Amino acid sequence: VAMETVSLEHQIQSVQRHIAFLKKEQMELLHDLHLEILRLQKHCSELTHDLELKELEARQQDVLDRELEEKCRAMEAQLQEKEKDNLELRKELQHKETLVAALRSSLRNKERRFLEELKRRSHRVTILDTELQKQTEAAAYLS
Repeated sequence: VAMETVSLEHQIQSVQRHIAFLKKEQMELLHDLHLEILRLQKHCSELTHDLELKELEARQQDVLDRELEEKCRAMEAQLQEKEKDNLELRKELQHKETLVAALRSSLRNKERRFLEELKRRSHRVTILDTELQKQTEAAAYLS
C-alpha cells in the first residue's frame, strides 16, 4: 500500500508537473498570440492608412485630371478661334495683295503714260525752241 501511495504520489507529482508545464506553454503561446494580434492590428492600421492616403491622392489626381481636361478643351476652343481668325486674316491679306498688285499695275500704266507725255512735250519744246531760235535769228537778221 505504501508503495502504491508513493507511486501514486509520483504519478500525481508527474501529472502536476505536466500540468504546470502545459500551463506555462499555454501562457507563452497566449502571450505570443496576443503579440502577433497586436502586430497584425498595427500592420492592418498602417495598411488602412496607406490605402486612405492612396485614395485621397487618387481623388486629388482625378480633380487635377478634370481641371487639365477642362483647360485643354478651353485651349482647343481658343486655338480653333485663333485658326478661324488666321483664316480671315489670310483672306484679307490675299485681298489686299490683289489690290496692291492692281494699284502697282495702274501706277506703272500712269507712269508709262506720264513718261510718254513728258517725251512728247519735251519733243514739242525742242521743236518750239528750234522755231523760236529761227525766228530770233530771222528777227536779228531783219533788224
